[in-house]
Amino acid sequence: MPRFALTAAVLALAAGAALAGGVMPADAPKPDKDGFYALFNGKNLDGWKPSENKDCFKVKDGCIVAHGKRSHLFYAGPVCRHDFKNFELVAEVKTFPKSNSGIYFHTQYQEKGWPGKGYECQVNATHSDRKKTGGLYGVKDVLDNAPHKDGEWFTYTIKVVGKKITLKVDGKTTAEFTEPDDVKGGRKIDRGTIALQGHDPGSTVMYRSVKIRPLPE
Repeated sequence: MPRFALTAAVLALAAGAALAGGVMPADAPKPDKDGFYALFNGKNLDGWKPSENKDCFKVKDGCIVAHGKRSHLFYAGPVCRHDFKNFELVAEVKTFPKSNSGIYFHTQYQEKGWPGKGYECQVNATHSDRKKTGGLYGVKDVLDNAPHKDGEWFTYTIKVVGKKITLKVDGKTTAEFTEPDDVKGGRKIDRGTIALQGHDPGSTVMYRSVKIRPLPE
């Protein structure tokens, strides 16, 4: 093997070993050309685990639909053994009037209640809660004016590197937050899985695509 090819192979192996969760399981989906792994297969909820009101989440027309009493849908699939630290997540989302949802990261399965571990990236254009899409809920909020409209698909990007969190909507940065060293409680940079929120029976939110690119730790 030529020296440059050997070097590239060694670098690739080293990068893979540094990914969250270690070596990817054999049953994980293959990444796309940009290194993103699909967390949702577009067909069913294989690889996901709902909490409490489990019928809140359904798959319709290739989308995850969150509609019903409070529930959270936790990723429990093979990508990085659902254990992420540094990553870039991209989701395609559509909200409907007066609806609320969210995307959690660095969380863990919890059967009841609002997740006590991890951060929530808010999803809300016209719900009564002032905290809107693009904000890190209760930490670095986007207040009153959402960066998207109900009934239209938008792209939500969540990137975590070290202690820095960056949120983007349709490519525009909406929130940046660097966690201080002395933070306490469950809302802190750690590692864990991804969860989608079903907020209440009056909310309907759709997720058409959820994919993640693990980054070196």
